[in-house]
Amino acid sequence: MFTLVKNANVYAPKPLGIKDILIAAGKILKIENKIDITGISDINIIDAQEQTLIPGFVDGHVHLIGGGGEGGYHTRTPEVLLSHLTKAGITSVVGLLGTDGATRHNESLYAKAKALTTEGVSAYMFTGGYKVPSETITQSIQRDIVFIDRVIGLKTALSDHRSSQPTIEELSRMASEARVAGLITGKCGRVVVHLGNSKTGFDPLFDVVEQSDIPATQFIPTHVNRTELLAEQGMEWLKQGGFVDLTAGINPDKGARGSVKASSFLARCKANNIDSSRVCISSDGNGSIPIFNANRELIGLKVAGFGSLLYQLKEMIQIENMSITESLIPFTQAPAQCLGLANDKGEISLGKDADFLILDENLDIQHTFAKGICHVKNGLVQIKGTFED
Repeated sequence: MFTLVKNANVYAPKPLGIKDILIAAGKILKIENKIDITGISDINIIDAQEQTLIPGFVDGHVHLIGGGGEGGYHTRTPEVLLSHLTKAGITSVVGLLGTDGATRHNESLYAKAKALTTEGVSAYMFTGGYKVPSETITQSIQRDIVFIDRVIGLKTALSDHRSSQPTIEELSRMASEARVAGLITGKCGRVVVHLGNSKTGFDPLFDVVEQSDIPATQFIPTHVNRTELLAEQGMEWLKQGGFVDLTAGINPDKGARGSVKASSFLARCKANNIDSSRVCISSDGNGSIPIFNANRELIGLKVAGFGSLLYQLKEMIQIENMSITESLIPFTQAPAQCLGLANDKGEISLGKDADFLILDENLDIQHTFAKGICHVKNGLVQIKGTFED
């Protein structure tokens, strides 16, 4: 079936102006000022009425099978539902494990990624977790990435009292194994690195780059806006050519004391002439948000949602006065490139997947299209997951 979106104000993320877009078989076939279709009866026509059309969000850090568990078995967060993603504008998602690598497994994560892909979004995963040596499906980091279709890289944890405290040598070997697998397969083969509140911060990553031949681009440090220290180090990491991943839900206005808003981080990069094209913003959705006291004792627990992505996009445009184009890049183009998905994702472009959102004048999501299928229409979910009510 063909779908023709007419009169859309397209940001690809670059502004293209008012365009018509023709899609079929999940791909973008044409982008023109005016597209007139004759002789095709089976066509769905949507008049965007000059509303804003943008690429779908590429969320590189989601706990698809749940996270948490730091407060006991009853604090394990549930699995992600399809509609929770699409209503938040997420059309591509990457799952990973959190603290709990005992009751949650990469095999289950793989099954969830396959399920969500069948249900209509594009889902991938990082193998590994907090534990070192890494828990994998094939007992090999390299073999997981090379032979398992949805596995694109590795997850580990640093500078956190819950991590395995890997040595520089261990971290270098893990990164090298993932890197080689990426070279073999054409996948990103990168290592997403959970960074905690420890004062060591980025230091192990700087040490690996200094003491080995592994480039900064091999790592995706995440939660970089968790503390002021990490934010400052993250800007230095950007200067070395690396990627950083900010967590949209980490927000001093929402109780995360000492943190830096993702929008503020981007504004500071711009003010200091730091190239922010490798800054990604993810939700950490469905993960737990543990609250520890000074003695590292758990005193509270929350669950991360997905609405923080759109919230931060609005903040960047409306509060930080950033352009729509530069605001969109951390949610679309940058993560697509970082995650090795740029051939199909992150842009409104001919031949790429028809993953896009249509926003109203308040920048609220009216329509979500994933692989050419309308999942959200006029703000209402049209397609639900297999076991959603």
